[in-house]
Amino acid sequence: MSFRKRNLALSGPSSSYQKTEPEAFTNPIPGVRPSPLDGRLTTSVGASSLDDLLGHSGLALGNSLLIEENGTTEFSTTLLRYFAAEGIVQGHKVHIVGVGEPWARDLPGVSGTVGEDIARLESRTGPEKERMKIAWRYERLGDFGAGLASARAPPAVLRNPTVDASSNTNQAAPTTFCHTFDLTKRLRVTDPELFNFIPVRQASQLESPFQPILQSLKDHLTAAPKSVLHRLLIPNLLSPATYPPDSITPKHILQFLHTLRALLRQYPTQFAVMMTLPLMLHPRSTGLVRWMELLSDGVMELSPFPHSDQDAPPRTSGAATAQEEKPQGLVKVHRLPVFSEKGGGGLSGDDLAFTVSRRKFVIKPFNLPPVEGDTEAQRGDGEGKPAKVDIEF
Repeated sequence: MSFRKRNLALSGPSSSYQKTEPEAFTNPIPGVRPSPLDGRLTTSVGASSLDDLLGHSGLALGNSLLIEENGTTEFSTTLLRYFAAEGIVQGHKVHIVGVGEPWARDLPGVSGTVGEDIARLESRTGPEKERMKIAWRYERLGDFGAGLASARAPPAVLRNPTVDASSNTNQAAPTTFCHTFDLTKRLRVTDPELFNFIPVRQASQLESPFQPILQSLKDHLTAAPKSVLHRLLIPNLLSPATYPPDSITPKHILQFLHTLRALLRQYPTQFAVMMTLPLMLHPRSTGLVRWMELLSDGVMELSPFPHSDQDAPPRTSGAATAQEEKPQGLVKVHRLPVFSEKGGGGLSGDDLAFTVSRRKFVIKPFNLPPVEGDTEAQRGDGEGKPAKVDIEF
């Protein structure tokens, strides 16, 4: 029986370990920052409330988000326009499937940033300034990222380059992660090359109508440098007004989503996808839609309220004011990027509602107010219920 000495260092060429930073951090992409939870790179979708809802203070790169919508409204298209407008302002490459240049002319314009709101607050004087300062602080406390995400999130940077230059001349001015857009304004695009409109061709001789779309994406991702972020927008997926009839077959649409997910995993720091699906044409009860949800990293559903004022829900409870916007529908989160893939939680148990105003798309908790107007119970006119004057203690 032979014995051998253990725990001996193996002889070999001496090598020095050098710690290198990731390339994404040494050469940061505008509009991209690390997640406060696990450090993965994220980008903004153009709406700060939706960024907080996604769990990573933005949409994690290399992931897709499917937005389903009931009814005939276009609220999901508004989110797509926010996503595209944020990409254009940041200088990202925006790929749009199935629409042309007229769709891009309706992108909302930039109305300001958080830093401009702070500067506007500093310009006020007296009691009005104090009231505005308190209101702004409590408004920030109501965000969805008030938990772990906000606690570990990097501090908000100043948007004024002159302030940064006075403090440190060698430090470059930080870029804005999320902008505030105004739906009444139109975005002025200075570089039309940032758009890539991919038409949907009628598959007469092609095997799949989605093959030209995938080929165009592969060509741009391969030719572009790593410092360019690509955003893919697919409005009204499988709509008969845009897609041929055979595109709804599972062998075509599921293969397209499989390949699209493979591209997201192949370019985890350069690619992000957002698409919408009309549930009136393709309900969630069908097996095809359920498979499409499984092949998407994040899935959320918009359920608008009826248009009639009589059927509209009452104002939410809380400190409601005359300037508070009424909710226009409910938001249901079925899957979250990264969280659902790992089998974790991240889904909030509160009911969520969305509001589309002139300046922003806001998602916030929805609570029904207490029951009011039950005059019969208050007066004691109900049968078998004693009046207040009859109650003795």
